[in-house]
Amino acid sequence: MAEHRSMQRAALLDAARSLLSEGGTEALTFPALAERTGLARSSVYEYFRSRGAVVEELCEVDFPVWAADVSAAMERAETAEAKVEAYVRQQLELVGDRRHRAVVAISASELDAGAREKIRAAHGGLVAMIVEALAEMGHEQPRLAAMLLQGVVDAAVRRIELGAAEEPGAVADAAVGMALRGVLG
Repeated sequence: MAEHRSMQRAALLDAARSLLSEGGTEALTFPALAERTGLARSSVYEYFRSRGAVVEELCEVDFPVWAADVSAAMERAETAEAKVEAYVRQQLELVGDRRHRAVVAISASELDAGAREKIRAAHGGLVAMIVEALAEMGHEQPRLAAMLLQGVVDAAVRRIELGAAEEPGAVADAAVGMALRGVLG
């Protein structure tokens, strides 16, 4: 019985990812989840009390996977500058991943306080990964620099998500340039 519930919950989360990546937060409804999974709508409520609860669980499950990908890319880098580049590029490479698209859709939506706090905490963990490399590079305020750097990454993600005229590689190159050399680079 526990295994069945676990499989149903995983199916609901997978359906939620698909709905979010296809149609944003407006598409994430309990009737849509029920239709995608073949469950009765009332059964969806047995797993999640609200749309916010679905979002919170997606953050708990998906964000660590995304962060682990970024961390692994940074670990392969040998210099502080290479770590910064890996931090930026890996996040931008993940833009096409359904988990990433779901997280972007989630963060753009109106959520309850619990879901917003989980997203904030997850982003805080991501930003914390780059602080040490920025300190090695000589930034006097590496935590502030890390938060600003994440802002550059977030802007680049939005540019790619919008299907801007530039190729994703050009957006990534520009974001890395800004991260390492500022607006003059």
